[in-house]
Amino acid sequence: MIVLTLACFACAWGKTAEKKLQFDATKGEPRTMTMLDGSTVNYMAYERLYYVTNVEDSMYQYLNVYVPETAGSKSPILLRTYVGGYMASRAGGPQAGDASGRALKEGMVVVIPGTRGRNSSVIITKNDKKAGLKKGDKVYTGRAPNAILDLKAAIRYIRYFDDEILGDAERIITDGTSAGGAMSSLMGATGNHPDYEPLLQAMGAAPARDDVFASVCYCPIIDLDHADMAYEWLYNGTDSRQNGDLDVLAVSNELKAQFPAYIESLNLRTTDGTPLTADNYLDYIKKELIRSAQIAKNAGAEIPDSLGFTFSEEASFGAPPINGGVDSPAGKAPIGGQRRAMAPPAGGRKQVGDYILDLDMAKYLNYVVSTQALKTAPAFDTQGVAGQRGSGENEEFGDWTGSSVNFTDYGAMKAGTTLTPDIKRNVKMMNPMNYIGDENSSVAQYWYIRHGSRDRDTSFPVPINLALKLENAGKSVDFLLAWNRPHSGDYALDEMFKWIKDCLLMQALKEYEGSKKALIEKY
Repeated sequence: MIVLTLACFACAWGKTAEKKLQFDATKGEPRTMTMLDGSTVNYMAYERLYYVTNVEDSMYQYLNVYVPETAGSKSPILLRTYVGGYMASRAGGPQAGDASGRALKEGMVVVIPGTRGRNSSVIITKNDKKAGLKKGDKVYTGRAPNAILDLKAAIRYIRYFDDEILGDAERIITDGTSAGGAMSSLMGATGNHPDYEPLLQAMGAAPARDDVFASVCYCPIIDLDHADMAYEWLYNGTDSRQNGDLDVLAVSNELKAQFPAYIESLNLRTTDGTPLTADNYLDYIKKELIRSAQIAKNAGAEIPDSLGFTFSEEASFGAPPINGGVDSPAGKAPIGGQRRAMAPPAGGRKQVGDYILDLDMAKYLNYVVSTQALKTAPAFDTQGVAGQRGSGENEEFGDWTGSSVNFTDYGAMKAGTTLTPDIKRNVKMMNPMNYIGDENSSVAQYWYIRHGSRDRDTSFPVPINLALKLENAGKSVDFLLAWNRPHSGDYALDEMFKWIKDCLLMQALKEYEGSKKALIEKY
């Protein structure tokens, strides 16, 4: 297998080879961060900590740990990955304007790992006849699944040194955006799965677990083997696609036709038990968009009817209801949950147009693609399809030579290529959907998933499917198509960190009830 071959390369090159993993709590450097509001946070920095003993790429395979002065042994740990576009990501420092800085202010330990990516490479420093390499050859080090392997190794490092590093390794919360959101979802969904074990051992990862407590996923670019069909199913009918290149439209039509069978195969159900199919899926997306817009409208946002919304002409008396009449807090309504109007309070002033009643989805989708042009068709596996060049995702599934390959059955068929067993294995290992519900995987209990309501980098069904599959598996999911957000992350941090505190409280109560029950049974 390619990745194992690479691990052997690393040993042969004699790269940075650590005799053992190390952490020295006395080697921290005191620092101060000034937050955007002018307040300051004092913390200790522990940097360039290699998380594997067989370091293949010393530019990326280490992590940094930042411990605020208020942290203790039970403080939660935020693991923030800065992976984007499946590119390599160096371990940096905390930033005052994103979740890493906010976590320090909240008293959380922050871990920022570096990871190899599709563009990372090393130059061979000596001939290696056994590997077929000679001095000066370039080897790409970060092709799939190496980024998630690096992140798993980082988690194992934190768990391995749990007694030495302040913070609670049983409360690791991952956070990432876009391809980083995909990595966060993989960390949350694939904990301790045996698929990754031999590769982690070959890297010299710590002998520890790699499951996490919770995952924050902003616009995760996941399910790449089905993302093309979902994209065309949603956007095929837009003016942009219908009036565009005829070869692209033909591809779009073929991919769109594949989506219904995939949705059927997932056996997803909404909270009330309704099966989700291609026939009712667009209505489901519409409900989620209306929910998001209603939350924003209640908070004072202007929601123009030109986007396709229909508003009530007459409404109840009293101030606008919380969450548009939804009987749960803003953003907390369960996916697919039933919503009932609240009774109007007596003696209030009349509100006109407070409620969003409907949404013209064709009009709204045309609006989305007017804010940013659609991707081509296919959106991801473009290599050799209708004469197109490869995408970043095609590079991601290439090998150490720097190749760019197809990774879907459709793409391979159109391009006249073959999906090798290695490619199929790597595609599986990069898709969290394959591991949710797998009894061999320790899936995080708590999930915070956000995708912008005008984010067209992947289609709405991709994060919705993730959220519903998790919820169907009994996980706690906070999902929202965040209103008027493009492809972006680490926004609404007040909301995100309130969610973190709520999850920590829920878990503490569960553990308290469990210990109380055990004592009762014992005595």
